Amino acid sequence: MANPIGLLPIILFLGLGLSACNLPANAPEPEGAGAVLTAAALTVEANLTQLATDNPPQENATSTTAPPAATVTASPISITATQDCDNAQFVDDVTIPDGTILSPNEFFTKTWRLKNIGTCSWTPSYAVVPGSGDAMSGPATQALTGNVNPGQTMDVSINLKAPSSNGNYKGFWKLRNASGVLFAQFYVDIKVATTSAGFDLHSQAPAAQWVSGAGILTFGGPDNDADGFAMYRNGATLEDGSSDAKVVEMHPEWVNDGVITGLFPAYTVVAGEHFKASIGFLGPCGVGDVKFQLNYKEAGTLHSLDEWTDTCDGVLKSVDVNLSSIAGKNVQFALAILANGSSAQDWAVWIRPRVEIP
Repeated sequence: MANPIGLLPIILFLGLGLSACNLPANAPEPEGAGAVLTAAALTVEANLTQLATDNPPQENATSTTAPPAATVTASPISITATQDCDNAQFVDDVTIPDGTILSPNEFFTKTWRLKNIGTCSWTPSYAVVPGSGDAMSGPATQALTGNVNPGQTMDVSINLKAPSSNGNYKGFWKLRNASGVLFAQFYVDIKVATTSAGFDLHSQAPAAQWVSGAGILTFGGPDNDADGFAMYRNGATLEDGSSDAKVVEMHPEWVNDGVITGLFPAYTVVAGEHFKASIGFLGPCGVGDVKFQLNYKEAGTLHSLDEWTDTCDGVLKSVDVNLSSIAGKNVQFALAILANGSSAQDWAVWIRPRVEIP
């Protein structure tokens, strides 16, 4: 077993050497210095003796394991102090606090406020780089925009894009000095969820552009217009005997194979949205026989989404169209009614037509 007291001369030698580095050359020794060194030596010797008693070395031990490097943590940033030169402390989330809800594929800028708690200045040769987790389409590296001296703070911003699928996502980022050494770690924590304000075609009906084969129509009737008409029939009796508070009637031009179309104001479709409605006729049933069409117009061109043939049979039909094929597009929805032969008594209705996330 090694005698720990044998280390005393080495410790005293190192202590004298370090004291000499902090003093001017040939400086006279202060009065009482010997007493101080003697007291210090006795204290060190006593501590070493106690350490050896309390912690005897293991048998066959050939080396001593150094204590782990100190780690400084300040949520949501953790820093491994590799040196005093470069060190950082998280101050605040300037934008996008943890748990912020974003839409799929939404672009955003995350800004952290960091404080330089090291002894070296940060310069534009320092950079922000991605670490573990989800990079969210961020850059491979981004240089700092200015100098940050010890004790100063800087707002560090990164342009990112939310993932395309719903869920919780966290991406870690680090600072890198001019020598390529990484330090500091901070993160962005978001939730991706499909959100939609929806689009109510019933309430937007007066703002739509209405036209039949005879020309432009004005929403609201009258219901005996031979050119065709579009109007609210809220609360009217429907073919199945029920009624509803949101009903739009569309009667085609009063000719064989007559048509009527309403082109609605533009709307940007959100991922996950569907077009939903019930279709049928006013009651009691006549001889209604039409095609209901859902179309959309984009960049001046009309496109078909779906079509349903229906007759007045005493049953309303529910329709549900997945709009994923046009998600993200700014379009104008178009509702159309096409008579199958005679248009007499084609009292066709759309009940609660809307765009929403189911």
